[in-house]
Amino acid sequence: MHEPLSIFYGLPFVGLLLSMAILPLKAPHFWEHKQGWIVLFWSLTFALPYSIFHGFGSTFHLGAHTLIKDYIPFLILITTLYVAAGGLYLTGGEPGNPFGNVLLLAFGTVLASLVGTTGASMVMIRPVIRSISKRDNKAHTVIFFIFLVSNIGGSLTPIGDPPLFLGFLHGVDFLWPLRHCSPPMIFCSIVLLGVYFALDSWYFKKERATHKMELQRIPLDIRGASNIVILLAVVATVVGTGTLSKIWTGSVTIPFGSHAPITIGFTDFLRDGLLVGLLFASLKTTPHGVREANGFTWAPIQEVARLFAGIFATLIPLILILQAGTDGALGWLVEAVSTPARYFWAAGTLSSFLDNAPTYLLFFNVAGGDAQVQQLMSQGAILTAISCGAVFMGANSYIGNAPNLLVKAVAEEQGVKMPSFIGYLGWSGAILLPLFALVTLIFF
Repeated sequence: MHEPLSIFYGLPFVGLLLSMAILPLKAPHFWEHKQGWIVLFWSLTFALPYSIFHGFGSTFHLGAHTLIKDYIPFLILITTLYVAAGGLYLTGGEPGNPFGNVLLLAFGTVLASLVGTTGASMVMIRPVIRSISKRDNKAHTVIFFIFLVSNIGGSLTPIGDPPLFLGFLHGVDFLWPLRHCSPPMIFCSIVLLGVYFALDSWYFKKERATHKMELQRIPLDIRGASNIVILLAVVATVVGTGTLSKIWTGSVTIPFGSHAPITIGFTDFLRDGLLVGLLFASLKTTPHGVREANGFTWAPIQEVARLFAGIFATLIPLILILQAGTDGALGWLVEAVSTPARYFWAAGTLSSFLDNAPTYLLFFNVAGGDAQVQQLMSQGAILTAISCGAVFMGANSYIGNAPNLLVKAVAEEQGVKMPSFIGYLGWSGAILLPLFALVTLIFF
């Protein structure tokens, strides 16, 4: 067994983050046209040194495991949701005024726990962008959309966000998040909606003072309604196959010589096969012209696929370091968590930049894991802190949760000038960090 990895293996991940933060501002043409090569460069910056010191076989095994178990299922799911939501055309309501926008954000926040943050984000982002199309100031609406719909809204059910689904698979009751995460979720949602309404009202007043805006009520219109059924089928597929995997344990094993074999469950094949089928069903059944009316293109999902390929690759050593627990380079962090407040911030801080699903699982296991899941549920505070930290703080950066980057890409394609990676951190730091400090004082 290899000795614990050095924290320096995390540098390629940091380099990729810095590239995402700096290059779109300083070298936008280079970033736009060489994005795939940049991702490859940082992936190799991890892979080559690791191969030298640990062997090519070990590197290939880690890459194959990440590709098969994490990246391909992730890409199939978000692509299916993106395609199905892109075939659903929704209009109606008061376009552009603060009250109408608050209603859209509030509806999306509730929807996130019913169809997942990715599903709700893809369904709601285009109606929201159409709502603000006549406005001068648009980016703040999309930012609050990411805060609420793409993250905090998904904290009430295992369907809402992958960390909670992992908890469900490890024995946490389906309705447990609804009972325990509702108070902090409702508090955050009310505060954020209130702050958004005040900020949007201020922008709205300034815009009306400088020029007359014609904001007419758009009649309710739903086209491509078959995609509602497909979206519900996606949710049912993910939840159903996840539940089925607990009793149907058959699998296919891929041997890797001296390395641990990669096991793919039959339910994994079933899930991915059904999702691909639903993707093609959406493409086939959506009426002609609906995707064009939505401004649907493949560019946003292609960008997300490229960037997350690099994120998944450069995350490999950091996940290994975290899995080493107290013996790893981040052992000091694992040892430091002992109270609900610390679990909230530790899980949340890592979830801001790392994949929030393994982060949740790490601290779930630190707190007792499967062996003490009944005690964790009955005591409540620590498991609530882990759950809320992993879900809420995914909003702190563009890469904290998969729909964040997808929403950004869709908004930019629709003409919304979104802040840079660092610019977004400024928004989240100014708004979310004080809010989460309040959540700590009140609930943890």
